[in-house]
Amino acid sequence: MTMMVQTGLPPMMAKVLVHLFTSDTGGRTAAELVQRLHVSPASISKAVGYLERVGLVRREREGPRRRERYLVHDDVWYRAWSASARSIQLWADTAQEGVSILGAATPAGARLDATSRFFQLIGHDMAETAERRRRDMSATSTP
Repeated sequence: MTMMVQTGLPPMMAKVLVHLFTSDTGGRTAAELVQRLHVSPASISKAVGYLERVGLVRREREGPRRRERYLVHDDVWYRAWSASARSIQLWADTAQEGVSILGAATPAGARLDATSRFFQLIGHDMAETAERRRRDMSATSTP
């Protein structure tokens, strides 16, 4: 969990992700998370909402009481990497908008252009790598 927080994941989100990821089933109910982490249901709800938005967990309804169960996606790291690639592309696009506004001939415009080109290259490499690893992992997990 410490590593997750050090790399930018908020602490409660990291705690929830660790508990989901290390459970035998890859999932838990909100009540189970509340009990294990000794936190409020609202804290779990907020953490799960965040993890859901970034594509790391999903919700499923289970049983006759239709309780929600939170699960780690089977391809959690592919999803996380892909989300990072999309974020990098957003940086590239936004920097390029700045170039359009300021002009490439200005010092600020030149910095933004270099930033945009850097992030475009990194984003492209990340997207390519994610897709290649997804294909590789799919091929090795197929019987």
